[in-house]
Amino acid sequence: MKLFLRSSCLLSLLLIVAYSNSAQALNSDEKKIVEYIDKNNTQAVSLIEKMVNMESPTEDLAGVKSVGALFAKEFESLGMTVKWLDMPAEMKRAGHLVAESNGSQGKRILLLGHIDTVLKGERFRIEGKKAYGTGIADMVGGNVILLQALKALNASGLLKDRQIMVMLTGDEESTGEPESVSRGPMRDLAKRSDAALSFEAAVLNTATVGRRGWSSWTLEVEAKTGHSGQIFKPGMGDGAIFETSRILNEFREKLSKEKYLSFNPSMIVGGTTAATTDVSGTATGKLNVVPAKVIVNGDLRFISNEQRAAARKTMSEIVARNLPGTTAKITFKDGNPAMAPVEGNYALLKQLDQVSRDLGFGEMVALDPGERGAGDIGYISDLVPSLDGIGIGGPERSHAKGEAAALDTIPVQTKRAALLIYRLTR
Repeated sequence: MKLFLRSSCLLSLLLIVAYSNSAQALNSDEKKIVEYIDKNNTQAVSLIEKMVNMESPTEDLAGVKSVGALFAKEFESLGMTVKWLDMPAEMKRAGHLVAESNGSQGKRILLLGHIDTVLKGERFRIEGKKAYGTGIADMVGGNVILLQALKALNASGLLKDRQIMVMLTGDEESTGEPESVSRGPMRDLAKRSDAALSFEAAVLNTATVGRRGWSSWTLEVEAKTGHSGQIFKPGMGDGAIFETSRILNEFREKLSKEKYLSFNPSMIVGGTTAATTDVSGTATGKLNVVPAKVIVNGDLRFISNEQRAAARKTMSEIVARNLPGTTAKITFKDGNPAMAPVEGNYALLKQLDQVSRDLGFGEMVALDPGERGAGDIGYISDLVPSLDGIGIGGPERSHAKGEAAALDTIPVQTKRAALLIYRLTR
């Protein structure tokens, strides 16, 4: 019993010392920021509830604009200049919200979020330490953390002189095309910035210095056709299905071991005739006929533009070497660019790590880039040092029923973000 009491006393003393050391690491401005966040955490949860219950799937243009209007009022209350950027009608996207402070102090910071969701209909609820609802992790929680961080700076008299730009996109889950139009404004803001922070959901005590990009590809194989008894003979050749099998297997042999690179032939149809759309395919054929056509649709994921280019070159070379009696071609379509894990991103992580330690929250490390898919940050990370994955923690089942996040991560992540912004803009 005495040993237990001594151990308990020692643990308590260590916690007190740790808290005291973290408090001493913060200046008076930072202590004000932390105090505001602690006092207003209930407000943050209430705002998340309100946003979750406002349905805003990408295709619901009115719903996305309604959420944008609510955020616009919040940013205007902080003295920021706010505007809504409409997209062309033929794009069938709601547009984006942009807010700016008009200061001149410190580094210029671009903060990113998105106000569209994939699904709709699951209302906010709390069970234990988790909150559930459509879009709570991706990314209502992150948007509110972004906002609360700016509110904390404003309440401490520290926002008006800063150079802060915010962009909340309305089509992150299904990017409007052409991307030069839908993401042109984001790149313009990035060109005026010194650093970019994106508030996608956080994974434990990590931040994201790299995210894989993705693109799509279509393989089309054609071959001589005729009676199946003639297959492999000089006048007939090997048929479209054998040629397709060769190509896909060589893709696997040449590319499957490369770090951070993945390719997935997601749909294949073939026979005497074949046709596909993005999500379906049809084919006809007979058992006694050599197949004349195969179409394969797939995706390619990569960590840098250089890796994408090298993979495409390898795939094209494989496609060009045809079996007898066959021809093949492959076409590529760009999707989200990669956020390459470059030195400037690690420098931002180092600053966030110091913030976290000074707050007493411990070390922050880089998330393995292979653990994240594509995101908006990839459209600008070639222009400015960038960091992602600093939003709400404990994400579960994003893009699915039962989407959830951990409520107790809200004040932690908000403090980290607010102090990082403060230190970057001093």
